[in-house]
Amino acid sequence: MKRLRIHVSGIVQGVGYRYFTFRKAQELGIRGYVMNLNDGRVLVVAEGDENALDKFISSLREGPKFARVNSIEIREESSGEKFTKFEIRY
Repeated sequence: MKRLRIHVSGIVQGVGYRYFTFRKAQELGIRGYVMNLNDGRVLVVAEGDENALDKFISSLREGPKFARVNSIEIREESSGEKFTKFEIRY
């Protein structure tokens, strides 16, 4: 089990990016959350097995149809809040 903190930059707010992320997390069995940040980025905290996380990150790089991802910063975290599901936070 691995946990990542991911910051996504580009045109990622107002284009369905959080909902896209939520659906992908559900498909892959990822736990954690996604939320918009005040600076225009999207924050994703994701926990799962390495293979699922690799697929999840690949999908985050593409995003939904109207998004444009310029960069993704990924940092591994040791632990923190316990997750039982993936959710969209506001």
